[in-house]
Amino acid sequence: MKNNSKLVNKDKGKQLFDWGHRTYVMGIINVTPDSFSGDGTYNAQNYVDASLKQAERFANEGADIVDIGGESTRPGAELVEPEEELERIIPVVEAIQANLDIPISIDTYKATVAEAAIQAGAELVNDVWACKGDPEMAPLLARAGVPVVLMHNRSKARNAQLVANLGGRYIGVEYDNLMEDIKRELLESVKIALKAGVSKEKIILDPGIGFGKTVEQNLELLRRSREIKAMGFPLLIGSSRKSFIGFTLDQSTEQRLEGTAATVAIAIDRGADIIRVHDVKEMALVARMTDALTR
Repeated sequence: MKNNSKLVNKDKGKQLFDWGHRTYVMGIINVTPDSFSGDGTYNAQNYVDASLKQAERFANEGADIVDIGGESTRPGAELVEPEEELERIIPVVEAIQANLDIPISIDTYKATVAEAAIQAGAELVNDVWACKGDPEMAPLLARAGVPVVLMHNRSKARNAQLVANLGGRYIGVEYDNLMEDIKRELLESVKIALKAGVSKEKIILDPGIGFGKTVEQNLELLRRSREIKAMGFPLLIGSSRKSFIGFTLDQSTEQRLEGTAATVAIAIDRGADIIRVHDVKEMALVARMTDALTR
């Protein structure tokens, strides 16, 4: 994909992204009771209102899009049935769509959840299993015509390890060749999407930092993320507050602001088009400064 290509929601006549000119900031809204980052809104007495206020704050702080998820993807997290996921996220999508002028992404790998979220106002799907978790996802995306983030993922419960104060990480995950394996598996997902009728211009790639990769593998992946960018698609990097930062710096989740800032700057230098973050105010400034240096 050319750097100056644009991603437009034709149904709404709205330009979502104009690649290559600057880095876009995606603010994370976890509508969950068990978010690894401790910022889940579902525990609030009025979680819809809490989520809306968080989205409003993100918009004011520089977010270009908000990413709403109703199921935690932290190592060792329990699975959530589609009905419960829908109960969590649909009222939030509707509230944000009705009150704010900011694009909404839905973080789900389930086609039924994605479809309902799109009908409620979501404009992008962030699929952590890259059309491999639900065979109905790719056909849905083709019908809906919305952009999709295809994320690399080798998460397996048997490789998850929980460590007090630092959270979860993956251990013993083997790759024949880290970057070549990730690229090959991402291309498998791209082929699934294209075969179903998804336009190439609608596809964004995420190498899946933190998903089925050891601390050392995550560090290498971030260093070498230009190789993912070279595949010809816009690049999303989601390193915010993740455990590889905590294990590298020996810091708990709430102490990872500076470590996250370093990863965001490196990600942008390596070609990231979107950064997915918890701390929007601070990371939007990091993105602006890094853009000034690198673009």
